[in-house]
Amino acid sequence: MRIRLLGQYVHISVVVLALIEASLFFAMMYGAVFLRLQDDLAEMEGRYGPIWYRAALYSGIMLLCLLALGLYSARQRARAGGIVVRMAIAVTVGITLTVLAFYLVPSLTLGRGVLALAAIGSVAGLIIVRVIFSRVVDESIFKRRVLVFGTGRNAEPIARLRRRSDRRGFSVAGFVRPDGEEVVVPAGQIINPTDGLAATCARLDVDEVIVAMNDRRREFPILELLECRLAGIDVTDLLTFLERETGCVRIDVLNPSWMIFGEGFRRSSLRLLSSRIVDVVASGLIVIVTLPVMLLTVLAIKLEDGFRAPVFYGQVRVGLNGSTFRVLKFRSMRIDAERNGAQWAVKGDSRVTRVGSFIRKTRIDEIPQILCVLRGHMSFVGPRPERPEFVAEFSQKIPYYQQRHCVKPGITGWAQLCYPYGSSEKDAVEKLQYDLYYIKNNTLLFDLAILLQTVEVVVMGQGAR
Repeated sequence: MRIRLLGQYVHISVVVLALIEASLFFAMMYGAVFLRLQDDLAEMEGRYGPIWYRAALYSGIMLLCLLALGLYSARQRARAGGIVVRMAIAVTVGITLTVLAFYLVPSLTLGRGVLALAAIGSVAGLIIVRVIFSRVVDESIFKRRVLVFGTGRNAEPIARLRRRSDRRGFSVAGFVRPDGEEVVVPAGQIINPTDGLAATCARLDVDEVIVAMNDRRREFPILELLECRLAGIDVTDLLTFLERETGCVRIDVLNPSWMIFGEGFRRSSLRLLSSRIVDVVASGLIVIVTLPVMLLTVLAIKLEDGFRAPVFYGQVRVGLNGSTFRVLKFRSMRIDAERNGAQWAVKGDSRVTRVGSFIRKTRIDEIPQILCVLRGHMSFVGPRPERPEFVAEFSQKIPYYQQRHCVKPGITGWAQLCYPYGSSEKDAVEKLQYDLYYIKNNTLLFDLAILLQTVEVVVMGQGAR
């Protein structure tokens, strides 16, 4: 089962884990205060003030750091060692931010010893909670049992879902075949509802019916579905179900009417204004903070390629409503990298320089795009801008590809979090499905959540080529 938070669907087990760990951090601050000061709680609070809001601040900071390092992501693929490294980084950054908060607000200060004990207890507690949660919690208690009404090409995407993250929120009780419909799902999962659809759902303990018929104009079971709905069983159309479970809009079953009449795909003046304010303020702050890094990058490029070599690489990209603009990056490839025309970057690309390899992995090469944000050509969050050559090709081959240009392109985006670096038409299709999900659910809070989760991509060097 999933719930909607900050524009994305989050599995209930992740929410439970986050609540447990929030309580852990809260308790660790109290425990650290007691062990360090060894005094009666009432006397401690009389001397230092209430402890609870310090504990709440610490807990909130730690949760944000864990979220930023991908430790609440359903798509986390790191092994045990990678998880421990992420936890260590998250706790270190969390303690640093807490120290900074205590420094900026001296009345909050409890002492270095308290924070040291809280950090040690937090790491130990995190490891214990994660181990117990992974072994004891049976995710089936959080899953919804679904019955799919359809056995043809529309129902096939559900049967073909293989990733654990995509199947985390549900289990399939079976497929019901409408009269005359083809069968492309596993025959062993087909159910014959001889006692009626509602009775079959009750017998199989079904929570939700997914309508995935090939043709709804033929013998649509409106009365049976209404009976299910009145019996407390949710009835959901296929596209909405797949969007909820996979975090993308599946274009293989997408129809224009769903985009026109469904929720989302709205752009209000207030949303545009809030997005622009965030872009301008954040861009100014990032330019100030990263100025030393940019100067060092310029020097490194000059030292490697000579002082006459260009530092920046400009390239035409397609932006809002199909307009073109020139995107700016630190040059990470040889000067003659595209003497044979436009081509995708590949893993281990021989055209990448030594400095370029480092700045691509750390995403430093992307920093000059801040200037494109300030000019209004780009936003911080949005679909990645593509080159006109690729856009022309994909628009001819991929349905709904042009719709990704109804919002400004971004430096980072939902597709970059959910899908690895792509360099083919198949990858472009997959990324488009995540881009459409972002466009449909575009809100300021969703943007902030994406920015926070991008920290893991930068820190862990994911997806760079």
